[in-house]
Amino acid sequence: MILLGSTGSIGINTLKLAKKFNINIEVLVAGKNIDLLNKQIKIFKPSFVVIASKNDIYKVNHTSVTAGENAILEIIEKAKSKKVLNALSGFFGLRPSLKTIECEKQLCLANKESLVVAGEFLKCDDLIPIDSEHFALWYLLQDKKVHSMIITASGGSFRDYPLEELKNVSIKEALKHPNWSMGDKITIDSATMTNKLYELLEAKHLFNTKKLDAVIEKQSLVHGIINFKDGSTTAHIANANMQLPISYALKDVVDEKILEHVNLLEIDSLTFEKISSKRYPMWEIKDYILDNPHLGVVLNAANEIAVSKFLNSKISFLDISKITLEALSKFSYIHAKSIDELFEIDKEVRVYCES
Repeated sequence: MILLGSTGSIGINTLKLAKKFNINIEVLVAGKNIDLLNKQIKIFKPSFVVIASKNDIYKVNHTSVTAGENAILEIIEKAKSKKVLNALSGFFGLRPSLKTIECEKQLCLANKESLVVAGEFLKCDDLIPIDSEHFALWYLLQDKKVHSMIITASGGSFRDYPLEELKNVSIKEALKHPNWSMGDKITIDSATMTNKLYELLEAKHLFNTKKLDAVIEKQSLVHGIINFKDGSTTAHIANANMQLPISYALKDVVDEKILEHVNLLEIDSLTFEKISSKRYPMWEIKDYILDNPHLGVVLNAANEIAVSKFLNSKISFLDISKITLEALSKFSYIHAKSIDELFEIDKEVRVYCES
């Protein structure tokens, strides 16, 4: 297998399962955490290693090390492995997703931005989503006719904050997720609810439906809900651990225990709340973005720039949503007709949002 993003959370969990299932790791692709990468190399003995910067090659304990985006694309084509798990972060993960499909290899996708930005250019038939919400929907699907699908949200760092205090929240407060520890970018996206917009766009492409919604479930035990046309509803309940969806991406059949079962007798209650656009301004465009999924490239580019500005203390927390919504209004007319056009639009949006 080719693992892109081996030192991140998804990559680490993937390697735990690879060790458990005795899965060969042909390629490790990592960023700047060379110490952890060297430990992974020692255990999994990959044939090839790719890192972010040429300046760090001398630090890597391996005889075949390359660096940079082109090196990732080349190794996807060169490697013998027919399965690529893409756990890279951000828009940077799109080209490797496209290359994987071009090489007719199976794409196990944990990179949200690939589908958000270029879902209409990706073949989803053989794509395996690695996200607890989309895994839950896939897991629940039956031969019954589906009416609608619902994913859940934790509510993010400020789900219980007084609304009037949101304009003054600090970076430290924004990065304090109530349920778990994640990377800075996704933690902020969770706080603005942009992450759920991403996941709804992904679900639209994966399951070919616009009958999608999300609700807040604070314990993060219910990950996906399907309403069937016969009036019945089914929910996927599991302890929050990415090893479950990853295990199904790694193996065609999972016939052993991955997680501890949820003990329903120990749960005081499961409560669900509507997502309010007063607390989460991004939610105003939920239906609009599902009706215009080609604008995912604008949503993503604007959001990446806005989040970066916030994390660098250049704007306030509420300005993240303002910048993103303004960009969507400004570029509402665009519709990429090719991948090349899509990358040009991404650049144009980023320049606009930077200024």
